[in-house]
Amino acid sequence: MLYDPTCCRLIQGISPRAHARHPAAGRWVGWTLVNSHYFTSPEGPGRRRTLTITLRGTQVQVQVDSGVFSADRLDPGTTVLLETVGDPPPSGTLLDLGCGWGPIALALARASPAARVLAVDVNDRALELTRLNGAGHHIEAWRPEELLAVEPDLRLDALWSNPPIRIGKPALHQLLRTWLPRLRPGALAHLVVAKNLGSDSLQRWIGAELGLPVERVASSKGFRVLQVQGA
Repeated sequence: MLYDPTCCRLIQGISPRAHARHPAAGRWVGWTLVNSHYFTSPEGPGRRRTLTITLRGTQVQVQVDSGVFSADRLDPGTTVLLETVGDPPPSGTLLDLGCGWGPIALALARASPAARVLAVDVNDRALELTRLNGAGHHIEAWRPEELLAVEPDLRLDALWSNPPIRIGKPALHQLLRTWLPRLRPGALAHLVVAKNLGSDSLQRWIGAELGLPVERVASSKGFRVLQVQGA
């Protein structure tokens, strides 16, 4: 058992040794070893391969790897997000929160080549893949704590995310408390969340606890897309 100081609870399935190697576990807490990509970087060799995916109507080739979320396809939630949300702002600072191998960041960069596109994740292999898949698109891939150490006053003009719901509510809420208030007034965040994983309760929490305008703007294939407006 490991005590998580961020969420003030005991977590089973994470050894103290693993936590010592990967202090980001105290920020995005993994809930089982199967889902370790949510809180740590994979160890050992990966199984990298090339996928051809359809990204907002265009076929692109990307590199994926084991130990990273959705290592064999463009996951259904991200697909719904990219198919239902309109174009991002043409300029400004755009964020992919929890980037995985980078499909959202790549979509943002392709749609808004003049914008600054940031991608954050606690998984170093995910960041490496995002940089590789975003080559030529000027995507900046960061660990979240390192980005905020360099830019503590960072403000965002858009945030798109398939957030890591399975890290549990306390850690998820802390994650959103950190990033959603960084939206500039009127800027929009779009979050895709499975209905059966608490999209409706998350919508209520954002409105009640963060005091930000939030509404459901799309529903498809068991997923909700929530739109949050910066205040």
